[in-house]
Amino acid sequence: MVDMGMSTSAPDLPDDPAVLKAMIAALRAENAQITATLRAHDLLVQALRVRIAKLKKQAFGKSSEKIEREIEQLELALEDLQVAMAEADTAPPEDSDPGEDDIAATPENQEDGKTPRRRPRVSDTTPRERRELDPGDTCPDCGGELRVVGEDVSELLDMIAARLKVIEIARVKKSCRRCEKMVQEPAPSRPIPRSMAGPSLLAFILVSKFDDHLPLYRLNEIFARMGADIPDTTLVDWCGRAMKTLHPVIERIEKEVMASDILHADDTPIRVLDRSQKNKGLGKGVKQGRIWVYVRDQRPWAGTAPPGAVYRFSPDRKGKHPQDHLKHSSGILQADAYSGFKDLYAPGADGTAQFREAACWAHLRRDFHDVWTSDKSEVAKEALDRVGRLYDIERQIAGQPAEVRRAVRQDKSKPQVEAFRAWAEKQLTRIPGKSDLAKAFRYGLSRWDSFCLFLEDGRVAIDNNAAERGMRPIGVGRRNWLFAGSDTGGETLARAMTIIETAKMNGLDPQAYLADLLDRIHDHKLNRLAELLPWNWTPADQPNSEAA
Repeated sequence: MVDMGMSTSAPDLPDDPAVLKAMIAALRAENAQITATLRAHDLLVQALRVRIAKLKKQAFGKSSEKIEREIEQLELALEDLQVAMAEADTAPPEDSDPGEDDIAATPENQEDGKTPRRRPRVSDTTPRERRELDPGDTCPDCGGELRVVGEDVSELLDMIAARLKVIEIARVKKSCRRCEKMVQEPAPSRPIPRSMAGPSLLAFILVSKFDDHLPLYRLNEIFARMGADIPDTTLVDWCGRAMKTLHPVIERIEKEVMASDILHADDTPIRVLDRSQKNKGLGKGVKQGRIWVYVRDQRPWAGTAPPGAVYRFSPDRKGKHPQDHLKHSSGILQADAYSGFKDLYAPGADGTAQFREAACWAHLRRDFHDVWTSDKSEVAKEALDRVGRLYDIERQIAGQPAEVRRAVRQDKSKPQVEAFRAWAEKQLTRIPGKSDLAKAFRYGLSRWDSFCLFLEDGRVAIDNNAAERGMRPIGVGRRNWLFAGSDTGGETLARAMTIIETAKMNGLDPQAYLADLLDRIHDHKLNRLAELLPWNWTPADQPNSEAA
């Protein structure tokens, strides 16, 4: 007789149907608990995978595009799993007050299989509505008079759905009974002359297209659900004419940011519809253009100039484009080793260069990280550790004045940088000259003065991450649209990003900011245009007392 490990018969099962039902219910509950535990373990594993990927990115700088995609896929999988867990967990926590079901994300509740949640953070400026539940004036039991002894207050976060409204502007005509003079208020200015598009609607469209990266045909569908059929062609026209209205402010932002004596620069490709169809490499009728960003950000060294970003479009990556963008600028330029910047660093007829070059340690570190990832090279790992110690020092002086940063770097960073150079030169004598590791060392040593500039000037960052952060919105946009419609479309995209991203860098809600600008700009004096720049702006209902 073969032992199956358990009897296939059920001699111990009771005959009572009620007892059998109870046993089945208990088994179902046990099965549900096991399923929930397995889901919790899956959730924890997925969360740990995301955490590991992000820690790798923090440790080794900006990851390759492949690792970026892996992080995004892991986060999406984790999000789906969390939603499924939340759907299954229908029972509210015991002994909890209304509105207090948002628990902190702690290792304890993750290990217990609970979905990690954080209580929402709501701005003080968010509108509030008080709903008072009053039991009345008399006791429901004895009819006696009730008196107030206190109240229990909880919060419910809700949303007022976006909706369109038509504003009728009635200009009443009146005539004088004595002289028959006709009196009527002048028509108020509109963001777009002779258009029915209001400033808040235009701001919503611009932010949706250029910041949230929603195609206009999707906006057409959204507006249709709200009760307004706005053709795509009309939305296109509104976008273009609203951007033309904002042009004076965008131009002023560009002028002030590009006048900075320290700039970060970077670029990234975007696909552009090529009407000439001469370029067949990326697919019929599509070519590769570039978006460039130039960033002023003095916050790391407590500078007084407000942050800002200027975006420019070019149909290709020829060096003449950044040279043209920067023709009126000078000082220090922090960028990658792109050859198109070389002429900007070259001495002129008087022996001085337009820019001093500041190199990016994160870029160098990335090269070593790629070698370590592929080959597990101990030399590459040591290079990463040495560069990592420089970043440890940088974290200690973030936000400190430039003179403090320079003093700390001279005392702590400079000896490590000099030791890194001596060690790097020694390693080059030991490793194959054509290896990727040797190329990484030569990349740093061949531009050593640029890598050391941050030691001499406390205003200079150790890396070019400020510009790389400015490129992230383009990466997000590329997942939502296939290509820019034309070169002029790329230029419009760049101008829109200039005003939107600069507003965000200055802590503004770009939609509220653009709505106010579009409402005021036609009536604003040109000699007071500076008041409308993101770092000076105050809403129309909060007048700037200093400017007044």
